[in-house]
Amino acid sequence: MNYDLLLQSDHWLSLNYSKTFIRAISMSISDPSAAQTPLLDDTIDGCLDYKGRPVRRSSSGCWISASFIIVVEIAERFAYYGISSNLITYLTGPLGESTATAAAQVNAWNGAASLLPLLGAFIADSFLGRYRTIILASLVYILGLGLLALSATLGSISSSGGQNADDIALSSSLQFQVILFFSSLYLVAFAQGGHKPCVQAFGADQFDTQDPEECKAKSSFFNWWYFGMCAGTLTTLSILNYIQDNLSWVLGFAIPGIVMAVGLVVFLLGTMTYRYSVKGDEESPIVTVGRVFILAVRNRKTSYSAIAAEEEARGILATESSKQFKFLNKALLAPDGSKEQGEVCSIREVEEAKAVIRLAPIWATSLIYAIAFAQSSTFFTKQGATMDRSTAMMGFEIPAASLQSFISLSVVLFIPIYDRIFVPLARALTGKQAGITLLQRIGSGMVISTISLVIAAVVEMRRLKIAEEYGLLDKPNVMVPMSVWWLVPQYALYGLADVFTMVGLQEFFYDQMPNELRSVGLALYLSIFGVGSFLSSFLISAIENLTSGDGRDSWFANNLNRAHLDYFFLLLAVLSAVGLTLYVCCTKYYIYARWGRTF
Repeated sequence: MNYDLLLQSDHWLSLNYSKTFIRAISMSISDPSAAQTPLLDDTIDGCLDYKGRPVRRSSSGCWISASFIIVVEIAERFAYYGISSNLITYLTGPLGESTATAAAQVNAWNGAASLLPLLGAFIADSFLGRYRTIILASLVYILGLGLLALSATLGSISSSGGQNADDIALSSSLQFQVILFFSSLYLVAFAQGGHKPCVQAFGADQFDTQDPEECKAKSSFFNWWYFGMCAGTLTTLSILNYIQDNLSWVLGFAIPGIVMAVGLVVFLLGTMTYRYSVKGDEESPIVTVGRVFILAVRNRKTSYSAIAAEEEARGILATESSKQFKFLNKALLAPDGSKEQGEVCSIREVEEAKAVIRLAPIWATSLIYAIAFAQSSTFFTKQGATMDRSTAMMGFEIPAASLQSFISLSVVLFIPIYDRIFVPLARALTGKQAGITLLQRIGSGMVISTISLVIAAVVEMRRLKIAEEYGLLDKPNVMVPMSVWWLVPQYALYGLADVFTMVGLQEFFYDQMPNELRSVGLALYLSIFGVGSFLSSFLISAIENLTSGDGRDSWFANNLNRAHLDYFFLLLAVLSAVGLTLYVCCTKYYIYARWGRTF
């Protein structure tokens, strides 16, 4: 079993594939009976096995391989949400930051973690390949989580120094702890940037889109992928947050590292079953798409009549796609207007560039959804921390961050209903393979998200009213006598919105990108939430500055009984409605890529 072959270049794999294919043809010529063997009939174009041989459909890929990959994703989500879900509590607790500052820090980190996949996807698609990038990113992930646990250990040592401890030493120790903590935190974000886009793309690669059954299975894969993600998240929020709040932050940060290590081992166990995409000597697809834009700009003075003549010469039939973004068709000609001199782009390269630019309006109009999504781990958590979290169990209180588990629980409950009931019924009505189009699915989630924000605002108004009735406006540390179960509807609707929008965006940005750029496509999907987190951080800072002057309490005052999160939630609901309107307008002009879905 030669695992070292996996570490060699994709070019070598391509050559090995060619040699194997030639040998098989030679055998069939010399021995006609060999032609009857199922080897070639069972192989999949463009894929190899772990030894660099043509991969057989019957013994590779599909759900067996996808299961190993889903396990490592569950482990990664357990680790990621083990940090992010309760991060605001750690920042406002052991590190002593204000609510607004901590919320901005959380959004900034989430933003970085969601934007770094663009870099990770570029490295994977252009250099390392998805398999090796996943392994490398997992190792860095484990290192970052280990250092995070170490930083929490330093905090425990400092806090146990007692009254006789040297103040200067404590101050120096705290400073070092903060530096180590944020360095480790962003190391985790960097690792997640390489891990996140590659794992999902690698999982989807295990299904052959040329096979009708596997193509249908791939659509279900995105649903069950998100199901697995949320199962890992639900476990984190149910168990890990309690450990962090009541037992130890050190243990709470160490457990995700252990789980991540186990997930990496499981991923490696599936090595022999995976399908590895072949990458030849062709240049990076990112460079190819970039050249289309460069040539189009250089040919900006070329008349459209010359372009029409070139299209006619190449036998290009007028289609909706060819008529859209006609400016890019100028890349079909060399800068001097001829096709004999200079570099020209092929029709497919131009279509790939158009596919990328078509995604821009969908990406932009999804940002408001991402801003709303960022609130579940910040202000929703702080909101719940002020309420009655007691349960029927004696002395047990629900950790505020664990309330996010209702999002995951909602997803876990609804995805099987969506995949097994809703899709078949919708398919029977519409005749579409997935029941509804991807853009319809995304838009449906945006509607549900807007409703959730309105409910969140109403619940917050009631919480503030009860706090006033009981004279608790200036007693932020006293529990507001309002059950935390009032927050369940807004969390549950967030989960339902995720089933539609999050899963829809994942499949959309994978499906509509050229095959060679699908890791980048998933990175673009993640970047929606990265930019959304940064915009949320900017919005919070701007509102904090506008509403905190002249001795007034801001919307995000540390004393939430004097704050106005209800105003903020209503503002987000209005912005979401505006974003949804713009999104619907953009979908009317969207043309599905020919290599993706045509519905």
